[in-house]
Amino acid sequence: MKHASPIPAQAWPLFDRYVHGELSRRGFLEQAAAFTGGPAGAAALLAALSPDFAAAQQIKPDDARLVTRRQAFESPQGSGRVQGYLARPANATGRLPAVLVVHENRGLNPHIEDIARRVALAGYLAYAPDALTPLGGYPGNEDDARALFARLDPARARADILAAARGLPTLPEANGRLGVVGFCWGGSLANHVATQLPELAVAVPFYGGAPAAEDVPRIRARLLIHYAANDERVNAAWPAYEAALKAAGVRYEMFSYAGTQHGFNNDTTPRYDAAAAQLAWERTLAVFRQALG
Repeated sequence: MKHASPIPAQAWPLFDRYVHGELSRRGFLEQAAAFTGGPAGAAALLAALSPDFAAAQQIKPDDARLVTRRQAFESPQGSGRVQGYLARPANATGRLPAVLVVHENRGLNPHIEDIARRVALAGYLAYAPDALTPLGGYPGNEDDARALFARLDPARARADILAAARGLPTLPEANGRLGVVGFCWGGSLANHVATQLPELAVAVPFYGGAPAAEDVPRIRARLLIHYAANDERVNAAWPAYEAALKAAGVRYEMFSYAGTQHGFNNDTTPRYDAAAAQLAWERTLAVFRQALG
């Protein structure tokens, strides 16, 4: 598991631009070389910032406490069909509340599958859809995943996530109650799902983009919003989002975690902040218990 390390301060905004497709790998290396002593230092920095899925894995895919499978939902308004990863407690004796787990802008990678297993072990039917389904699914590495993600039709991708959100509570293992948690791009989608599904009980966006202000009055779900303190790109939208939430009477809580970077919950990279991630996760599970049972 990667923890906070002495990464140069100027690397964080540069890496944020890289992971969000605003900067190519070559562009990152060229700019990082200016403060890392040259090309070799820049390459070493990028390697240090890149995810280590095996080291961070908390729950093994074959954990006997869980039952997992691949699950698809039809998405006629999106790409036609969305694939994903479903997990539930092996000892469940009845139907369960369901939680949609929405990935970052790299598709359904091993980290998000691990997050889905963590949600399932907390007592939920957890489903993590893969927005890269129409392009063959997560390709096995982050660089190719980012390149594929740039080719997605945004409207169809949102429709695919909504199709998964609508389909999940109808599974025979589900009791009809639904929540959503998302990270980065998935945080934006958690906000979006909240504006589209009045039956949604709770949404938990981690450092996600805000929905359009005119859509906020449609939110009926309870919101728990997590922000990184050092995340100017995402945080800039919060004042207007908060004003819209207040005007619409939406029940929400927002927490900003001091000293953290965008992606602080992702324990596969040095952006991970163990204390903040643990607190945010405890708050997330608490609101799920309150809203979903």
